[in-house]
Amino acid sequence: MQVDIVDMPSVRVAYMRKIGPYGPQLGEFWRNTFMPWMESAKLTGRPTYGIGHDDPRVTAPDKCRYDACVEVPDGFTAQGDVSVMTLPGGRYAITRFTGSPATIGNAWTEFCADWLPKSGFQCDARPCFEYYPASGMTDQETGVFSCDLCIPIRAL
Repeated sequence: MQVDIVDMPSVRVAYMRKIGPYGPQLGEFWRNTFMPWMESAKLTGRPTYGIGHDDPRVTAPDKCRYDACVEVPDGFTAQGDVSVMTLPGGRYAITRFTGSPATIGNAWTEFCADWLPKSGFQCDARPCFEYYPASGMTDQETGVFSCDLCIPIRAL
Protein backbone atom coordinates (compact mmCIF):
# COMPACT_ATOMS: atom_id res chain seq x y z
CA MET A 1 0.00 0.00 0.00
CA GLN A 2 1.49 3.34 -1.10
CA VAL A 3 0.73 6.00 1.52
CA ASP A 4 1.68 9.67 1.41
CA ILE A 5 1.72 11.99 4.43
CA VAL A 6 0.25 15.34 3.40
CA ASP A 7 -0.66 18.60 5.14
CA MET A 8 -4.10 19.49 3.81
CA PRO A 9 -5.91 22.82 4.12
CA SER A 10 -9.35 23.03 5.68
CA VAL A 11 -12.22 23.10 3.19
CA ARG A 12 -15.79 24.35 3.40
CA VAL A 13 -18.38 21.83 2.21
CA ALA A 14 -22.13 21.48 1.87
CA TYR A 15 -23.39 18.05 2.82
CA MET A 16 -26.36 15.75 3.14
CA ARG A 17 -26.41 12.98 5.72
CA LYS A 18 -27.63 9.45 5.12
CA ILE A 19 -28.28 7.16 8.06
CA GLY A 20 -28.32 3.47 7.31
CA PRO A 21 -26.09 0.66 6.07
CA TYR A 22 -22.97 1.39 4.07
CA GLY A 23 -22.64 -0.40 0.74
CA PRO A 24 -24.73 -0.11 -2.45
CA GLN A 25 -27.19 2.23 -0.73
CA LEU A 26 -24.51 4.94 -0.63
CA GLY A 27 -24.10 4.86 -4.41
CA GLU A 28 -27.86 5.17 -4.77
CA PHE A 29 -27.86 8.09 -2.33
CA TRP A 30 -25.19 9.88 -4.41
CA ARG A 31 -26.92 9.18 -7.76
CA ASN A 32 -30.54 9.73 -6.74
CA THR A 33 -30.31 12.42 -4.05
CA PHE A 34 -27.01 14.24 -3.68
CA MET A 35 -25.91 14.62 -7.31
CA PRO A 36 -29.32 15.93 -8.47
CA TRP A 37 -29.17 18.45 -5.62
CA MET A 38 -25.61 19.43 -6.66
CA GLU A 39 -26.88 20.07 -10.20
CA SER A 40 -29.79 22.18 -8.97
CA ALA A 41 -27.42 24.19 -6.75
CA LYS A 42 -24.97 24.63 -9.67
CA LEU A 43 -22.18 22.84 -7.77
CA THR A 44 -21.23 20.17 -10.32
CA GLY A 45 -17.60 20.03 -11.39
CA ARG A 46 -16.32 20.59 -7.85
CA PRO A 47 -14.39 18.19 -5.62
CA THR A 48 -16.56 15.94 -3.46
CA TYR A 49 -16.00 14.01 -0.25
CA GLY A 50 -17.58 11.02 1.45
CA ILE A 51 -17.42 10.78 5.23
CA GLY A 52 -18.33 7.53 6.95
CA HIS A 53 -18.64 8.44 10.62
CA ASP A 54 -19.05 4.94 12.01
CA ASP A 55 -17.26 1.60 11.94
CA PRO A 56 -19.83 -0.88 10.60
CA ARG A 57 -18.10 -3.65 12.56
CA VAL A 58 -19.09 -1.80 15.76
CA THR A 59 -22.16 0.30 14.89
CA ALA A 60 -25.48 -1.31 13.94
CA PRO A 61 -26.03 -0.93 10.17
CA ASP A 62 -29.23 1.09 10.64
CA LYS A 63 -27.32 3.62 12.77
CA CYS A 64 -24.28 4.21 10.49
CA ARG A 65 -23.90 7.87 9.49
CA TYR A 66 -22.52 8.98 6.14
CA ASP A 67 -22.11 12.50 4.75
CA ALA A 68 -21.97 13.19 1.00
CA CYS A 69 -20.13 16.52 0.61
CA VAL A 70 -19.18 19.02 -2.07
CA GLU A 71 -16.81 21.99 -1.82
CA VAL A 72 -18.69 25.30 -1.74
CA PRO A 73 -17.59 28.91 -2.08
CA ASP A 74 -17.61 31.42 0.76
CA GLY A 75 -21.08 32.89 1.09
CA PHE A 76 -22.86 29.67 0.10
CA THR A 77 -26.05 29.28 2.15
CA ALA A 78 -27.51 25.87 2.89
CA GLN A 79 -31.23 25.18 2.69
CA GLY A 80 -33.51 22.23 3.38
CA ASP A 81 -31.74 18.92 4.02
CA VAL A 82 -28.34 20.45 3.30
CA SER A 83 -25.91 21.73 5.93
CA VAL A 84 -22.50 23.39 5.74
CA MET A 85 -19.37 22.48 7.70
CA THR A 86 -15.63 22.88 7.48
CA LEU A 87 -13.52 19.77 7.05
CA PRO A 88 -10.51 20.52 9.23
CA GLY A 89 -7.09 20.74 7.68
CA GLY A 90 -3.92 19.24 9.05
CA ARG A 91 -1.76 16.19 8.51
CA TYR A 92 -3.36 13.23 6.74
CA ALA A 93 -2.20 9.82 5.58
CA ILE A 94 -3.52 9.35 2.04
CA THR A 95 -3.67 6.30 -0.20
CA ARG A 96 -5.20 6.00 -3.65
CA PHE A 97 -8.08 3.57 -4.10
CA THR A 98 -9.15 2.27 -7.50
CA GLY A 99 -11.82 -0.39 -7.59
CA SER A 100 -15.50 -1.15 -7.35
CA PRO A 101 -17.89 -0.03 -4.63
CA ALA A 102 -17.86 -3.62 -3.33
CA THR A 103 -14.11 -3.43 -2.57
CA ILE A 104 -13.72 -0.01 -0.94
CA GLY A 105 -14.66 -1.34 2.51
CA ASN A 106 -11.77 -3.81 2.35
CA ALA A 107 -9.41 -1.00 1.32
CA TRP A 108 -10.46 1.04 4.36
CA THR A 109 -9.94 -2.00 6.60
CA GLU A 110 -6.45 -2.60 5.18
CA PHE A 111 -5.55 1.07 5.59
CA CYS A 112 -6.85 1.40 9.17
CA ALA A 113 -6.20 -2.07 10.58
CA ASP A 114 -2.99 -3.04 8.77
CA TRP A 115 -1.11 0.10 7.69
CA LEU A 116 -1.96 2.52 10.53
CA PRO A 117 -0.80 0.37 13.51
CA LYS A 118 2.62 -0.13 11.85
CA SER A 119 3.02 3.49 10.69
CA GLY A 120 4.20 5.31 13.82
CA PHE A 121 1.04 7.43 13.66
CA GLN A 122 -2.36 7.31 15.26
CA CYS A 123 -5.72 8.55 14.07
CA ASP A 124 -6.86 11.78 15.72
CA ALA A 125 -10.34 13.19 16.29
CA ARG A 126 -10.86 14.68 12.82
CA PRO A 127 -12.99 12.61 10.43
CA CYS A 128 -11.59 10.13 7.93
CA PHE A 129 -12.92 10.72 4.43
CA GLU A 130 -12.84 9.81 0.77
CA TYR A 131 -11.75 12.59 -1.58
CA TYR A 132 -13.08 12.60 -5.14
CA PRO A 133 -11.34 15.16 -7.37
CA ALA A 134 -13.47 17.19 -9.75
CA SER A 135 -11.84 15.38 -12.66
CA GLY A 136 -12.74 11.93 -11.30
CA MET A 137 -14.68 9.47 -13.43
CA THR A 138 -16.57 6.24 -12.88
CA ASP A 139 -16.55 3.50 -15.52
CA GLN A 140 -20.25 3.14 -16.29
CA GLU A 141 -19.87 -0.49 -17.40
CA THR A 142 -17.79 -1.83 -14.50
CA GLY A 143 -18.52 0.69 -11.73
CA VAL A 144 -14.76 1.08 -11.13
CA PHE A 145 -13.77 4.47 -9.72
CA SER A 146 -10.84 6.14 -7.97
CA CYS A 147 -10.60 8.29 -4.89
CA ASP A 148 -8.15 9.14 -2.12
CA LEU A 149 -8.71 7.53 1.29
CA CYS A 150 -7.69 10.09 3.92
CA ILE A 151 -6.94 9.39 7.58
CA PRO A 152 -6.18 12.30 9.94
CA ILE A 153 -3.01 11.46 11.82
CA ARG A 154 -0.70 12.56 14.59
CA ALA A 155 2.49 11.03 15.97
CA LEU A 156 2.22 8.26 18.56
